[in-house]
Amino acid sequence: MIFGKIEYLNLLPFHVFMKRFTRTSSMKMSMEYKKGVPARINTAFYAKRVDAAFISSISAKRSRRVGLGIVAKRSVKSVIVIPNEQYKKDKESASSNVLAQILGLQGEVLIGDKALRYALSHNDYIDMAERWHKQYKLPFVFALLCYHKDAQLYKKIEREFLKRPVKIPGYILTIAARRVGIEESEILEYLQLISYRVDTHAKMGLKKFYKEAAKFI
Repeated sequence: MIFGKIEYLNLLPFHVFMKRFTRTSSMKMSMEYKKGVPARINTAFYAKRVDAAFISSISAKRSRRVGLGIVAKRSVKSVIVIPNEQYKKDKESASSNVLAQILGLQGEVLIGDKALRYALSHNDYIDMAERWHKQYKLPFVFALLCYHKDAQLYKKIEREFLKRPVKIPGYILTIAARRVGIEESEILEYLQLISYRVDTHAKMGLKKFYKEAAKFI
């Protein structure tokens, strides 16, 4: 199985889980990773160069998927706009560029670890998930776990992952902190802002996003 891997901090718990899952699974899965930013993984998924991945919500509407995603209940800190006179997309993004348009935000869109790093050291930014919640009183779903085949396998991954919180080993946390350039404690605080369960309320937020996005695409 080839899995599209986005190496942002928001998926660190899932990648830790998958490492354990593939080692202990009775299916003895053969896991290969294709790494990239969200926009690139979207393209690889639809070209069927990867079997499954967390796909940007804007691109996942008609894909097979399970109830796992990257969900922000309110603020998220890793999807932001830095206000200025010119609108500038983040080339790594798909959903967030559209979200900025829906919210009527003017400026530079930043997503992922670089956005989090900026947010932790500046206060001149707009948190788009927080603005979305303020406007619609709904969580925002940034990505969904999509697959091409083997539905039962991904449903099992969903069940097992959501059973209990994933504990991130100290050495992995240290490596991640060094890579991104922030403190380990800041990573743990950030991950508290992320939910992975696409519950009823999240589905309502996703439906609202699709409705509003249709005006811009």
